Amino acid sequence: MGIAELTRNAVDVLPAGELERKLKLGRPLRVKLGIDVTSPDIHIGRAVQLQRMRAFQDEGHTGVLIIGDYTTRIGDPSGRSAERPVLSDEEIDRSAKTYLEQAMVILDEDRTEVRYNGEWLSTLSYADIVRLGRVITVARMLERDDFSKRMAAQEPISVSELLYPLMQAYDSVAIESDVELGGTDQTYNLLAGREVMQAYGLEPQVALTTPLLLSWDGEKMSSSVGNNIPLLAPPEEMFGRTMRIPDEQLEEWWRLVAEEPVPAGEPMEAKLALARFIVARSHGEEAAREAEEHFTRVVRQGKVPEEIPEALLPDDDPVHLPRLLADNGLAPSTSEARRLIAQGALRIDGEVATELDVPRQRLNQAVLQAGKRRFLRLT
Repeated sequence: MGIAELTRNAVDVLPAGELERKLKLGRPLRVKLGIDVTSPDIHIGRAVQLQRMRAFQDEGHTGVLIIGDYTTRIGDPSGRSAERPVLSDEEIDRSAKTYLEQAMVILDEDRTEVRYNGEWLSTLSYADIVRLGRVITVARMLERDDFSKRMAAQEPISVSELLYPLMQAYDSVAIESDVELGGTDQTYNLLAGREVMQAYGLEPQVALTTPLLLSWDGEKMSSSVGNNIPLLAPPEEMFGRTMRIPDEQLEEWWRLVAEEPVPAGEPMEAKLALARFIVARSHGEEAAREAEEHFTRVVRQGKVPEEIPEALLPDDDPVHLPRLLADNGLAPSTSEARRLIAQGALRIDGEVATELDVPRQRLNQAVLQAGKRRFLRLT
């Protein structure tokens, strides 16, 4: 395979020449990727780094996937204009349990070592944290682009945010990382790992960064924003969301997601082929075929699906539509359901719904359609 495949799509491999030297050591390298548990899903933007880990695994190296159950409790400030909201322990633990299955869509399970950084970070004493805090100065921390912008705007930066890159760097000490993978927004944190490892008497890791995958709205793909494609989303949802990307992003998506050049021909055909690839990778070829048929029938031809999920009609009269949509998965929340209704994106038996509360009789045996692809029959 060679180093060209290991570093495919890499933006930086730092320091120069160090990866080549490590590859000559004659032992499997420990290749680290840390993922914080900020949402229940790993999306295909994060899969860009998972694909690099898989390339190392295919060459006989060990992928060390770190589930950041502990660092999530601090909150990564990278690229943020404000401190991240703190999730509850229950939310973090619930999401962390799903990450392994999602990551194995890409990774080789036999060559993956899964660790939770609460194993070591939760045992650090106050003296240990003070020692860790001496490795990097506050002035150096404030050189970060996100911190410097917030300082200039006189926006608050908490001490916990300053601690985050140090805690993530300590992960590299705990697992003795040889290479750490991350998006370009993680460059500072990866390089901080080198400094901390050296301070603890270990050989510093190589930092390998990859581009951030921009979603169909032109913004960084993010689960919290909702412009993402989770690795284990339902096939029809994966297919439909892929088809939303504009033609001008096709080349980038093919390069980063499929790791192939965009096929020659019409953009629509290239988009369909990419959607088939994304679904097949997660769910298999048959699921990809069925998802494409569903997309063609429902979206391109405007027909109702042959099979529609059913739900019991609530006893309330009138029925509050936002709650009905949220309870049955047609919207992620009641606020999102209200937005759908306000935008005219909810239909009842083909007619646009404009009211939040609808008489119960109107909904008996009705088919609800939220957006283009989500349907529900009330019984």
